[in-house]
Amino acid sequence: MAKVRLKLGDNEIEIDSRDFYVDNDTLPQVIADLTARLQESSDKVEPEFKVSGITETYEKNMDYLQMLRNAEVHEPEFTAPTGITPEELPSRIEELEMNGFFAKPRTVSETVEQLLQHGWIASPLAVSKTLSKMAFNRELMKTSEEKKTFYCKQTPLIN
Repeated sequence: MAKVRLKLGDNEIEIDSRDFYVDNDTLPQVIADLTARLQESSDKVEPEFKVSGITETYEKNMDYLQMLRNAEVHEPEFTAPTGITPEELPSRIEELEMNGFFAKPRTVSETVEQLLQHGWIASPLAVSKTLSKMAFNRELMKTSEEKKTFYCKQTPLIN
């Protein structure tokens, strides 16, 4: 959450990000716009913190992420998911598997939702086909219960 406070003599303007959408990319623009509007009345505006320091820190962090092999940055609330082809789908599902997603039985719908949370969008039909192929190749275990098909890494425990 960002809070921007600009002082103009005895007057003070404070903007809280709960009032409207502000992220790291738009924060410098919001401050610049407010400063320009207040300077139109020829008064001096002094921000409480340096905008350039925040921007530089953000850019440095992004540079570090670019150095990592296969690093992907996704903030679901700020960016749209990217579509993945059926050829890319097995590797993405294997990533979910390595992260323990298939430690308990999962449906196709749950898998599609988890892919979406990671920033990838795929059709349920393509996900279903890929999971079936992985089950056929014994990479995943396939079980059916109450007309639903579940996929998991290990044999599910029967209660």
